[in-house]
Amino acid sequence: MPSHTAPLTPERLTVYVDGFNLYHGLKERSGRRLLWLDLVKLSRLLRPRSSLVGVHYFTAPVLDDPAAASRQGRYQAALLARNPGLIEITQGRYQKKVRTCRACAASWIQYEEKETDVNIATAVVADAAIHATDAALIISADSDLTPAIRTARTLNAGMFLAAAFPPKRYSAELSNLMPASFSIGMSKLTGAQLPPTVVDPTSGRAYSRPAKWH
Repeated sequence: MPSHTAPLTPERLTVYVDGFNLYHGLKERSGRRLLWLDLVKLSRLLRPRSSLVGVHYFTAPVLDDPAAASRQGRYQAALLARNPGLIEITQGRYQKKVRTCRACAASWIQYEEKETDVNIATAVVADAAIHATDAALIISADSDLTPAIRTARTLNAGMFLAAAFPPKRYSAELSNLMPASFSIGMSKLTGAQLPPTVVDPTSGRAYSRPAKWH
């Protein structure tokens, strides 16, 4: 008699997105035309055989630029409307710092992003500790995440860990620590754009791609 084996259960996948790292990589590579990015669709394209548990998107609100803040808010609302229950947005913060030119003594305000790497590290380690996922894909090239990756491996030796590097971003440290790491290809980014207009199925509110992002 033929033997019957139970089908293998797909691995549970959780994706952790460093919004700051991804945003600047996309802008350096293609300007603003790829910013209307569906992070859930991208996650599924990057690891199609897995069962996506969720996407954790770590970002920080834009300061002192109402138009940019409006575009950012629209994008985040579109992400949530398109993928209810699958995406979670964690907000960090920007810190103002006064910079001074040593040559001419001119001063200006510079914004430094804070908390994102700590928030990602905390989430990855926490999920590893409670075995909440079988695979963790980290969309970032921030080598500051290295200690968290090591800790996650100690807590959950069986969990698959890899980094997906945004365009124009790479970390040899992360690549050496997680040999399955790779750079995100353009075909994946262009194939994971949100529809021009996203309608919230609950409220009926529509969110259209900002004109500046074309």
